[in-house]
Amino acid sequence: MDFIAIDFETANANRSSACSLGLVEVKDGAVVSERSWLIDPGQPFDYRNIQIHGITESMVQGMPTFHELWPELQPLLDGKHIVAHNASFDMSVLRYCLDRASIEYPSFHYYCTYLLSKKMLNWLPSHKLNVLAEWYGIPLHHHDALDDAKACAHILLHLIQQEEQTSAERLSLDLGCKIGLIYPGGYKPFSAPAKKKTKAARTKVVPAAKNFISG
Repeated sequence: MDFIAIDFETANANRSSACSLGLVEVKDGAVVSERSWLIDPGQPFDYRNIQIHGITESMVQGMPTFHELWPELQPLLDGKHIVAHNASFDMSVLRYCLDRASIEYPSFHYYCTYLLSKKMLNWLPSHKLNVLAEWYGIPLHHHDALDDAKACAHILLHLIQQEEQTSAERLSLDLGCKIGLIYPGGYKPFSAPAKKKTKAARTKVVPAAKNFISG
């Protein structure tokens, strides 16, 4: 199973303000490379964002802009299977950054570990990245872009193994999800089928974590 896990951090509420990117490459089910970048967004930093990820304006001075970094990023993403946790956010950051730089979209399929985990681990009270990392025993410095990307990669590997699947694509299709797609000129979101409503609420028995975690 081969895929690329990514995570963006932003300088402010604007999705075009990417200030950090973490990228992890998985081949044959194992992490083979890890990379991270600080990015100069050319925009002011919001105090609330700094409080979340710890990146300040002075830290990105002299770093490449997204436009300058794209020639290095494009071959790492184009034609690959990309995964992110809460992918709607990270894919929108990518699209807004490309739009702002007047760069044509690459072409790739993408997957969301947040939505996949909601389908597969529906007894958990939350499916945030830090909650799933703790559930699976994955070390995490939350909101560090590389650490978040690594956690996302390992979560997907756990989910694939749990269902005895061979890829993110097969896992997603088996769960009835629509695989996300970014392509020149547009995109299609990753989506999971809506949960069916039941007439009467029933008591849920919560399985033990050890039944779903290998290693």
